[in-house]
Amino acid sequence: MKCPFCGHLGDKVVDSREGKEGEVIRRRRECLDCGRRFTSYERIDEIPYMVVKKDGSRERFERQKVVAGMLKACEKRPVQVAALEAVADRIESALQERPEKEIATQEVGAFVMRELRNLDKVAYVRFASVYRHFRDIGEFMTELKDLLDTKD
Repeated sequence: MKCPFCGHLGDKVVDSREGKEGEVIRRRRECLDCGRRFTSYERIDEIPYMVVKKDGSRERFERQKVVAGMLKACEKRPVQVAALEAVADRIESALQERPEKEIATQEVGAFVMRELRNLDKVAYVRFASVYRHFRDIGEFMTELKDLLDTKD
């Protein structure tokens, strides 16, 4: 840390205290060159994850939107909310592992569909019917046939 008085880069931490609610750490430092003391604050720099929509617009990733979509697809199905929360956790983990802070809605939707396919086939079909915007009953039937042909 650069000393605000003399510009020297060497210092030692004399005292550290956690701020209110643990969001900030306050550190008292002493310059190793001029001996004067100064205070620095540390906080986590939160960069929001962004979702790139089909029209190219961007908005913040909201876990609750993903969970709400899955809850709607799983309505009156024997799927535990904890399982849906675990899916949302895996999506967030995948986002955090990515070097870029953006993800396309198509990728999120495809991930959710893969997960729902493993959890509950009916919920998968419900989600896919909304997400994929089937043009006609033929496309919908093709998806159902594919689902029936793959015995997981």
